[in-house]
Amino acid sequence: MKHFLRYYFALAALLVAMAAMAQKNEFNPVETGVTSLSIAPDARGASMGDLGAATEPDANSQYWNPSKYAFAYSDAALSLSYTPWLRKLVNDIFLANLSGYWKIGHEDNQAISASLRYFSLGEVTSENTDGSVVQSYNPYEMSFDLGYSRKLSEKFSMGVVFRYIYSALGFSDSYAGDQQTGASAFSADIAGYFTTYPIIGRNECQFSWGWNISNIGTKVSFNNGEDPAFLPTNLKLGTMFMFPLADYHTLAIGLDLNKLLVPTRPREADYDMNTAEGQLEYETALQDWKDMSPITGIFKSFTDAPGGFKEEIREINFSVGAEYSYNQQFFLRAGYYYENEFKGNRKYFAMGAGFATNVLKLDASYMMATAQSSPLDQTLRFTLTFDMGGLKQIFGR
Repeated sequence: MKHFLRYYFALAALLVAMAAMAQKNEFNPVETGVTSLSIAPDARGASMGDLGAATEPDANSQYWNPSKYAFAYSDAALSLSYTPWLRKLVNDIFLANLSGYWKIGHEDNQAISASLRYFSLGEVTSENTDGSVVQSYNPYEMSFDLGYSRKLSEKFSMGVVFRYIYSALGFSDSYAGDQQTGASAFSADIAGYFTTYPIIGRNECQFSWGWNISNIGTKVSFNNGEDPAFLPTNLKLGTMFMFPLADYHTLAIGLDLNKLLVPTRPREADYDMNTAEGQLEYETALQDWKDMSPITGIFKSFTDAPGGFKEEIREINFSVGAEYSYNQQFFLRAGYYYENEFKGNRKYFAMGAGFATNVLKLDASYMMATAQSSPLDQTLRFTLTFDMGGLKQIFGR
């Protein structure tokens, strides 16, 4: 069997480049499978530095916080997003995402939602030692999910999502008689959202906070179960404050905190590999990590970092962003994303804009990494949203 994981090779190159900025013995990012699940799919959230736990609900809330759908203003919406990915390394990797929701019931307090995510790694070929092409393959990762959200009070809602995940990153070696198959997994999200409208001075403002624990589920097993990997289970906490600047002008400022709820993989550097005892301790710790259940891993993720509390703090990433709106028709956005240099070193600024009518909304975002050598630099995203409520108004139904 011949494996290729070009996407992971690209990420490995990225991590190596980032690690050059950190001390070798301290660079210890959390490892997960199906890492494409952690990529922000839409231009609005991405343009604010990957922020969205407590922002105003929109068609892409399935990724950020599905409980927000219960507070959506429109009866239904559908969104399509496209992101060329790692264009500095290769030119045929992309993420496509389709998501939407539909308000149900007569009290405007429930919604069902769904999304379909497809991450293509382009075309890769297998070659013989003489350089001749044996076969080609198009690896990909995809997920499909369904969600339900409901208001529990006038100010608070909760939501759940159930997700199926499929990862096909290898191909069969027919000469060796090996039939490579993809890996499947199932996961669930649970989220909450609170929003209120305080009066400050003479102005009605909006204050919101939200949380989302995503991808709680089974492990994904590659190589016929020989290489199990944790899903990127993530805890997201966020808050947002929106206030009017003048008639028709508003400004929203938000903050998101993220932590992967995944145990840290043991490293040889943390053990005395020059002794038999150290090697045995490492092998035992590694096997325990592989055998650990995902639920146990969630609790273990708060206490297992080799550096103790200091390293646990390093695992918290944050996003800060702002959104200016004119009459809810024209939008300008900006944000910043930070990840500790010892946990991946992703640091970038983002900006974007949007234009909306009663029916259509178009958003675009642009990422600028703080390191010019980063493959994430100059990443673009585009999102097109259809407001079904606007369509009903046009046709008078």
